[in-house]
Amino acid sequence: MGSFSIWHWLIVLAVVLLLFGRGKIPELMGDVAKGIKNFKKGMADDETPVTQERRSLDAREGDAMTHDSVTEKSRI
Repeated sequence: MGSFSIWHWLIVLAVVLLLFGRGKIPELMGDVAKGIKNFKKGMADDETPVTQERRSLDAREGDAMTHDSVTEKSRI
């Protein structure tokens, strides 16, 4: 009762093919693939400036820490 047999899935497949047609399904999958590709590209574009900004901030903090440690060593 809870599981579907192969005949159930074949009927579902036939109904889907009748509703969408043979050409529409690959077209939909191509559109989904393009959407995923554009999303990944957008995420990569968003991360690039932030990563560069973080690196420059880390470098500045590293310089400040180096300067502080040199100052502390000269006091000792």
